[in-house]
Amino acid sequence: MPSLILLAVPVILVVVGEDSAADPLRGAAVTIVTVAAAGLFGRWRYRRWQQHLAEQAAMQRLHALRAQHISTYHSMNPRQFEEALAYLCGRDGCAGAAATGGSGDLGADVVAVTPDGRRLVIQAKRYSAGNNVSGPDLQRFGGTCFAIHGAHVAVVVTTGGFTKQARAYAASVGIRLVDNGVLAAWASGTGPPPWQ
Repeated sequence: MPSLILLAVPVILVVVGEDSAADPLRGAAVTIVTVAAAGLFGRWRYRRWQQHLAEQAAMQRLHALRAQHISTYHSMNPRQFEEALAYLCGRDGCAGAAATGGSGDLGADVVAVTPDGRRLVIQAKRYSAGNNVSGPDLQRFGGTCFAIHGAHVAVVVTTGGFTKQARAYAASVGIRLVDNGVLAAWASGTGPPPWQ
């Protein structure tokens, strides 16, 4: 809106300027209006610039917070990772959140009940950066999470990423995927938990 005002000022100057030679008072009024409009536009642009700087600073703080949290998860062993995920579930309102992983767990590393009463089953994949959960990994979990564990919400959480095949399979059967970036947001409290 202020930019439209600034664009209109030259038109007003041309129209009024023709008559200002005969009327010096009108010329002074036009000059004052022009200076005021330019001042308002400058003030508006300055506020927009300040807002942009504040948004950039907030994003930098957010990225730093998420990076700090995710580095903690990368330093854990697989059992600690499962326990940390159970803690996050409990922190965010799940009842009975427990790390149940171990040999013979059939993919259920963490189980809980979401705040709205759904059974949550999480498979934890603590991978090093750059490693991706594959399609066959997802298919094995998909074969147990709903039929054997009775999941209403099935989630695979990794400190790595997911292959294209894994993403396609998860989308087709309704498994939610939490990669390194989404985990960082969840852990830092700057993003939603995976059951939302």
